[in-house]
Amino acid sequence: MKSRFFVSIIVLFLSVNISSQKQIKIGIIGLDTSHAIAFTDLLNGVNSIKEYQDFRIVAAYPYGSQTIKSSYDRIPQYIENVKKQGVEIVPSISELLKKVDCVLLETNDGNLHLEQALEVFKSGKTTFIDKPLGASLAQSIAIFELAKKYNISIFSTSSLRYMSQAQKIRNKEFGKILGADCFSPHKAEPSHPDFGWYGIHGVEILYTVMGTGCVAVNRMSTDSSDVVVGKWKDGRIGTFRANQLGKFVYGGTAFTVKGPISVGTYEGYEGLLKEILKFFKTNIVPVSEKETLEIFTFMEASNVSKAQNGKIIYMEDIYKKGQKDAKKLIKKLKL
Repeated sequence: MKSRFFVSIIVLFLSVNISSQKQIKIGIIGLDTSHAIAFTDLLNGVNSIKEYQDFRIVAAYPYGSQTIKSSYDRIPQYIENVKKQGVEIVPSISELLKKVDCVLLETNDGNLHLEQALEVFKSGKTTFIDKPLGASLAQSIAIFELAKKYNISIFSTSSLRYMSQAQKIRNKEFGKILGADCFSPHKAEPSHPDFGWYGIHGVEILYTVMGTGCVAVNRMSTDSSDVVVGKWKDGRIGTFRANQLGKFVYGGTAFTVKGPISVGTYEGYEGLLKEILKFFKTNIVPVSEKETLEIFTFMEASNVSKAQNGKIIYMEDIYKKGQKDAKKLIKKLKL
């Protein structure tokens, strides 16, 4: 009996040891967004989900926007929140990178992502970059180019992509997609081009349903809302309505061969987190570079259309300009 008892203890010790060796240590850059708190709650909280036990957020560098008041005002409280869940606060990104296997780049200000991402890429860490990937198309292209240079896998998306109904539509469970009308709140932030701060959520829904292939856009704007119409190369039409007034909700309608279908409603961060963790384990990117950059091209083209009183703007022209601007940004960096 004693021998069986000792064997059981040894087996238990080995299983615990193996489990701990498999645990993936995650670091957060930027405690100036509610996303960072939501992810920490899901992974480290008392009600954390069993299937996430192979992952733990172990360290965080809290900064973070220094110019957007709604962001930097959150940092002191968010520091206290994550410390209670066992997260170590570190004084620099370089210190963070010594302690983690993968990175959640959560800084709310997209203008900081290029510089912060570069430091992470140089360390060789797999990285999820929360929305917006960059504050502009040029910054976003530059981030992808640097990821390739350092052979790093990255992806970026809004949590709205992972509404369960939108994913069913994308997977053609309701038949061929003929077009879509999608909407979301639009809060302007002077440091970011239009839609790059908040409207990106609704554009992400549109692309989740429609996929890539938009060739031209035009935009109508008022003080209460903006409507962008996109023409896809296969003749389909997709629209994005950015609402500045009224109740802030997300959604839309997909038009399929079986009739119009709701794209669903916001379901929280869990769907996105599942994809991030799968990505950290497999290194398989769930959202392509092509689709992500087309989303930024769509937003930037819509801004040009607005400036030109609703003129139709061709996506190819906007993307080429973004590539030129990205090269200039990369030249300024210390690689």
